Amino acid sequence: MLWLASRSPRRSELLQRLAIPFQVVDLDVPEVRGADEPAHDYVRRVALDKARAGLAAVRERDPDARVLGADTEVILGQRVFGKPADAQDAAAMLRALSGQAHDVVTALALVEAGGREQVDTVVSRVRFAPLDEATIAAYVATGEPMGKAGAYAIQGRAESFVQHLEGSYSGVMGLPLHQTAQLLNPHGAP
Repeated sequence: MLWLASRSPRRSELLQRLAIPFQVVDLDVPEVRGADEPAHDYVRRVALDKARAGLAAVRERDPDARVLGADTEVILGQRVFGKPADAQDAAAMLRALSGQAHDVVTALALVEAGGREQVDTVVSRVRFAPLDEATIAAYVATGEPMGKAGAYAIQGRAESFVQHLEGSYSGVMGLPLHQTAQLLNPHGAP
């Protein structure tokens, strides 16, 4: 059985599009970047931590488990923008991203009960239009930025902020579908 180690409703929704049966394992995995940890390494480590924790949680009831973990972070330079702590933090993130190109990095980790582990990283480049204070305040007031890396949801109202996207739209949402399909079934369609 395939398990998705994620609390994200967006990831579940995206994974359903691949028509692969799965169940969700709900975990609370710490997402804390080490002081000298490179940004991309951090994203990969968190995805792998989630997948390993998921496998530990389901291994007894599913001895053939495969667990998919994912992590998405917004990176500007070497600064990692995770989920905002509050509305003020969300507004500060959006100010920093305003008029800038940034990377959205999604790491996928697949771990199997037999010990096999695979990790893939997808990097998308997103350029935001300049955002004025009124636009930022109105968007933050919707509550949409909360719980989203970089304080925005590309599939929501923030889509209008995006001047250019190079990469995976679903990856920016949190689960790059092409790469996920390849990771789950490298020999063809599910």
